[in-house]
Amino acid sequence: MRSVLHITSGDIAGSSLAKSGIPGEVFVWHDILYEGPRRPGWPDDDILRARARFLEQTTGGGLSKELVLKTLRSQYCQLKTAPEYERLVLWFDACLFDQSMLAHILACLRLQVCQNADLLCVDAFPGIEPFDGLGQLRPAQLASLYDRHRPVTDAMFSFAERVDHAFALQDRVAFDELAACRDAPLPWVPAAVARWLQETPDAQSGLGRLERLVLEALRAGVETPRKIFSTVSAKDTHPQFWGDTTLWAKINALANRQPPLVRIDGPTPRLPQWDGMADLNLFTITGLPNKPDAGDV
Repeated sequence: MRSVLHITSGDIAGSSLAKSGIPGEVFVWHDILYEGPRRPGWPDDDILRARARFLEQTTGGGLSKELVLKTLRSQYCQLKTAPEYERLVLWFDACLFDQSMLAHILACLRLQVCQNADLLCVDAFPGIEPFDGLGQLRPAQLASLYDRHRPVTDAMFSFAERVDHAFALQDRVAFDELAACRDAPLPWVPAAVARWLQETPDAQSGLGRLERLVLEALRAGVETPRKIFSTVSAKDTHPQFWGDTTLWAKINALANRQPPLVRIDGPTPRLPQWDGMADLNLFTITGLPNKPDAGDV
């Protein structure tokens, strides 16, 4: 058998983990598992194709569905090799992005009857405030955390299946129950689910929390993408689950509404949602007067 497989989220964290000196192979999972078309548990190829189309749209065409499909197929093939390892170590953050991913991976591992897994979930690190995730840590800092990994229990696997089911079906009743859960076997899930529920469009404006925070920043006179990012980040709940691709998609959606709530001025009609598509420094965003009241955020 092979020795250790480390599974984590994010290329930056994966690169640092590979440089940390900790023995074992590093496998970085790529997907946005808190939304989009899928079913609970292991996906079939039709679901992978649907997710590839969804992720192409999510990145504004920055990632082609062909590349995404190849990546998705490859990572599930890699996950199938998990029983070949003496031990799996799952490195994940406390945020919504990672918790939905962690739940899905654990659900898939259980389907393979592969339960030789340890979990290392990091929600804070001395001297880093706010702490949003493993990608903020240097290789030596990651190495200092390694002794904190603990076995994934049967209760954790069962709870992960429940969480994966809720996200796959976008089950509001299940979300409400998970957000209110006390003594959850995966203790970071309730806060992550509660943050996802805040993205549900509210009755007054029809907008989710991120969209409302963008409009609030524009009302305060912030008008460039990078400054909007930093302003919204400072106002949002940490650990932050979203990155620039997600925020640019939200701003583009505000511009696409009828009537539009923002105007985007720049070399392209909409913000580029992937690196290299256009220079973000050439864009300005303006809130339009016919927007609804953003309300309390």
